[in-house]
Amino acid sequence: MSQTDLAMHYVCTHEKAQDLIKTHNQFWVSNCGCRESRKQCTRSRMDVCLIFNPDDPGSGSDKKGISLADVMGILQEAQAKHLVARPFRNEARTDTDGICFCCDDCCGYFLDPSERCDKGELIAKTNFDLCSQCGACVDVCYFKARKMNENGLIAENELCYGCGLCITVCPEDCIQMVCRT
Repeated sequence: MSQTDLAMHYVCTHEKAQDLIKTHNQFWVSNCGCRESRKQCTRSRMDVCLIFNPDDPGSGSDKKGISLADVMGILQEAQAKHLVARPFRNEARTDTDGICFCCDDCCGYFLDPSERCDKGELIAKTNFDLCSQCGACVDVCYFKARKMNENGLIAENELCYGCGLCITVCPEDCIQMVCRT
């Protein structure tokens, strides 16, 4: 895949987001453009657009420098509120310039299916022998890769973007993230 075929955003787990954060030593945050345009988000605060590049204006207003402790606070909130880590690339698609933390309440990507986003390098794999069919993973799968029907849980791997939110809520620890191949 060439650089021009890459979407601006891609998906990763919170662990991969933390690895990306560790490769930088300066950080900025701006308000989320989606949250601003929709005037609210029922899931999280407004300032969750993390920026690594000082020249990137951010998707919303109020860009400001923040400390690593502030960044870790945003990541902890993203984990607690089940927000998807969606890193974004620069215009040339050569570097990752920051990370948006998104949900299906206000994020343009989830509300507008025509907006492109690349799948992450990982995919969820479920051990159905251990699965209790509780459906907790269905509630956090904004990509609709997990569904319940009369027979129980259905995992549609072709729809999985590899965010890993399903793992964070699974009471049985029957889901793991594996390399997408």
